[in-house]
Amino acid sequence: MDEITWDAWQEEIINHQGHVTARCGRQTGKSTCVGKRMVDLMINHPNSNSLVIAPAERQSSGLFQKALGWLERLNQEVLKKKGGYKNNPKISASSNLEHKRKWEYDNGIFNELPTKTSIVLKKDFNKEQSIDNTGSKLFCYPAGKTGVYLRFLSLDFLYIDEAAFVPDVVYNTLKPMLAISENERGLGWETLISTPMGKGGFFYKSHHSKDYKQFHVSAEDCPRYSKKFLRKEKARMTKAEYTQEYLAEFLDEWQQFFPTELLRRQMTFIEWNKNDEKRANGDFYLGVDLARYGGDEIAYMITELKKDKLRAVKCFTRERVSLTSSCGHIEMLHEEYNFKKIFIDSSGLGQGALDILQDALGKRLVVGLDNSSKSVSVSGENKNSKILKEDLYSNTLMMLETGKLELINDLDLLRSLRSITFEYTADKNVKIFGKYSHLTEALVRACWCTKQRGLRLYAY
Repeated sequence: MDEITWDAWQEEIINHQGHVTARCGRQTGKSTCVGKRMVDLMINHPNSNSLVIAPAERQSSGLFQKALGWLERLNQEVLKKKGGYKNNPKISASSNLEHKRKWEYDNGIFNELPTKTSIVLKKDFNKEQSIDNTGSKLFCYPAGKTGVYLRFLSLDFLYIDEAAFVPDVVYNTLKPMLAISENERGLGWETLISTPMGKGGFFYKSHHSKDYKQFHVSAEDCPRYSKKFLRKEKARMTKAEYTQEYLAEFLDEWQQFFPTELLRRQMTFIEWNKNDEKRANGDFYLGVDLARYGGDEIAYMITELKKDKLRAVKCFTRERVSLTSSCGHIEMLHEEYNFKKIFIDSSGLGQGALDILQDALGKRLVVGLDNSSKSVSVSGENKNSKILKEDLYSNTLMMLETGKLELINDLDLLRSLRSITFEYTADKNVKIFGKYSHLTEALVRACWCTKQRGLRLYAY
């Protein structure tokens, strides 16, 4: 079999005895070397338990398959050293195939046929190579939104792929599973690999902790990338995108409106159930960012207000939906949640939705917030008052900073909020914009409910 020529940093990751954290540019080879590290630790530490997770099952399965590939390679080497199966000319080809499978199982390294979620190695499978009494196990289970269903495991090794995108609550659930191994065997090692996603979270903190061997691998230093390809990517992407995805830098854009660390701090929960009996009832509000049919996503944000605390509890998007279908969907949501107010983007085609919904649900319930022009009148005050985009966004930022707004830990929402940037125009006004702004636009409208009680807003 062809041997791999490892980069120096890959060899260090494979051989390091302890915690590892690696921030790497895309496709630099981190998964391949971590797969080798997983196998080496399984073999060198008999009866060990390993777990691999990631934000998505596809990602964790990819890393799991890397390890399985190395184990199958080892399995073939073991079978070859034992002489391989010899066909019996006295039996049929199909019988020989069955005998071969049994021989390989009896003489191979696997205690049972590997599945998509588990690998169990035999004990005493290769005394000639001093790989005896192994019995190690590797699991690949979905962590879910909280990791709560993995609490039954006791781990020696934990591997997290795309760790920057895994919520802290999942990591905090998994961390105690390593404690016994750390105390009794001197193990309990974590291997965290990811492209960065802003400053904040356990992955970011691991790169500032003396407990971890830290690696930083830029795509520009990877010999498997062509300079021509990277030049094209640099020209195609924004500076921030290229710096994060290829240079693997922890980055909060200088003009990022919502700091990542603040967002992670205020993303305090992952699961929310409207019908939870333990939950005290609050008032619900809906924010909607509309789009034309076949165009951008339509974004919905549901918030729950209890006293002076607002929680963004549910967010989602829909694509390629007609205006009438969107209005019908909003009416169905109202039947379920009995909103106190529905705030929608009334600019452009949103004005049509505003008219339809106000006819169906009433003008006091449905409020149009056009953040580029006058859309809301303030009772008893100047009729020319305007609700501007900076008002909506600044209100949400202030609520986050003061702890009055808590967010559901949703990756799409985090990406949307992190994409929002600002700049000052020549006339010293603030311009706020973002590449993935739809969920944020819905959120800032839903958050305006904290103003509506004092201002007694009504649409006109």
